[in-house]
Amino acid sequence: MKRALLGALLLLPVAEAGGAATPLPQGMGQTHVGQTNLNAALWGAAERGDAARVQDLLTRGASPDARRPDGRTALTAAALGNHIAVARLLITAGADPDPQDADRNNALLVSGETGSVALLREVLRAGPDLTRTNRFGGTALIPAADRGHAEYVQELLKTAIDVDHVNALGWTALLEAVILGNGGARHTRIVRLLLAAGADPNLADRDGVTPLAHAQRRGDRDMVRLLRAAGGR
Repeated sequence: MKRALLGALLLLPVAEAGGAATPLPQGMGQTHVGQTNLNAALWGAAERGDAARVQDLLTRGASPDARRPDGRTALTAAALGNHIAVARLLITAGADPDPQDADRNNALLVSGETGSVALLREVLRAGPDLTRTNRFGGTALIPAADRGHAEYVQELLKTAIDVDHVNALGWTALLEAVILGNGGARHTRIVRLLLAAGADPNLADRDGVTPLAHAQRRGDRDMVRLLRAAGGR
């Protein structure tokens, strides 16, 4: 009951937005409601990328960990919009980078999808848990490899991220770069980066097919050459 009430309050309109305020639940203290409205306003400003508004709300006491009822934090909202300045403000204010929403997204995992190196650097300042996984069971490295975000992969590989993490599909970042990539320069560079970082070239998928075998089937000559040079079979 308490959680339901708090969830409803997060959706209350903020007084500054104009219009009549929604009547407060009987017995609810004004201080708590004021904090709830500040947090809701902060979340909306973060989603819009309004850094000045975010700074103002933080100064007035909004929590840097403000979140929606589904668990999505202001920092994750900023990451989805690639709002670097907002992310910097929230992290400087102490925002926790790790909480995941109902879709299992958090700021780091979202950055792996967008490929924003600038956002990644901000999130890394907060010391995120690199082992958190998305709805497919993958770390931030895997969607980045899949989508051809070579600069992002290079930056993330400077951390202690597990280069051989296997997702729920049974694929590593290396397998995804080969299987889901287009065989072009970006994905080939990612294969090179992953191998240089120590990725196992013979870690096969659930059917026992190795990255080299996949690359050969696809006719990706440059990937085949790189995988063979790394000891792929």
